[in-house]
Amino acid sequence: MRSIRILQKNENGLNSWEKAILGKFTEKLENKEAPFPCIPATIGHSLDHFCYGFVSDPRKEGSFGELADLLKEYTETSRHLGKFTSLIIFFESPAEMVKTYSVEDYEQLFWKQLNGLLQIDVQEWPKYIPLDPANPAWEFCFHGEQYFMYCATPAHNNRQSRYFPCFMLAITPRWVLTQFNSSPAAARKIKAQIRNRLDNYDSCPIHPDLNSYGKEDNFEWKQYFLRDDDSTLRECPFHKILNKLNLTKNKDHP
Repeated sequence: MRSIRILQKNENGLNSWEKAILGKFTEKLENKEAPFPCIPATIGHSLDHFCYGFVSDPRKEGSFGELADLLKEYTETSRHLGKFTSLIIFFESPAEMVKTYSVEDYEQLFWKQLNGLLQIDVQEWPKYIPLDPANPAWEFCFHGEQYFMYCATPAHNNRQSRYFPCFMLAITPRWVLTQFNSSPAAARKIKAQIRNRLDNYDSCPIHPDLNSYGKEDNFEWKQYFLRDDDSTLRECPFHKILNKLNLTKNKDHP
C-alpha cells in the first residue's frame, strides 16, 4: 500500500510516473504567465504545506481502500502540516482511459470514490453535520473530519481550472477554510481576485454553483465536481448511501 508522500522530503523515493505527475502539478501551480486561480492553493504549495498521495486506477475496487488509508493518515496528521494544507491525490490513469473517458464518465468515478470511502469509514458521521446534501450545512466527512473535495480530470477543456493530465483530487480540511475566512475583509478581497483569475484562466463563464459554505443557497456537493459547461446534476449521487446510513444509525440508536 502506498503511503503519503511529501514532495520536498521524499522526492528521491518516487517512481518515474509519480515524479512526472508531480512535475505537472508544480508547473500548473507555479505558472506565472497563467496564474492558477485558487490563491490559497498556490500559497499552500509554495509553503510546502501539501501532502501527496498516489492511488491505483480509480476504476478498480481496491482504489477505495488505498484512498481511505491515505486520507485516514492525513486526517490524523494534517493539523501539524500548516494552515494552508491539503491532500493531493493522483490516480493512475491509463492512456486508454484518458483517451476515451468524458467529463461525465469521470464524474461517475468521482462519486464512486466518495461512496466507497463512506462505506469503509470506521468512524460515525459527525452528529453536527446533516446527512442530507440538500442542507446548506452539509459537506463530505471522513474519519470524523469535514472536507472540501475538488476534482480535476484529463477531459476538462473549457474549464482549465478543473483540468489535470490524470484523475486528481485535492482534499482540504474545513478548518483550513475556516481559518482563511476568519478575516472577512481579507477573504473577500482574495475571493474577488480568485474570480478575476478564473475569468482569465477558463474559456467558459464561472460556474453558477460556486458559492460559499454556510450560505442558505449554497450546496457544497455541487462544487466538488464542476462540469465543462454550466450544467449540473439534479440530485447528489451521495443521497442514497447517506439515507441508508441514516436508517442504520436510527436502527442502532433508537
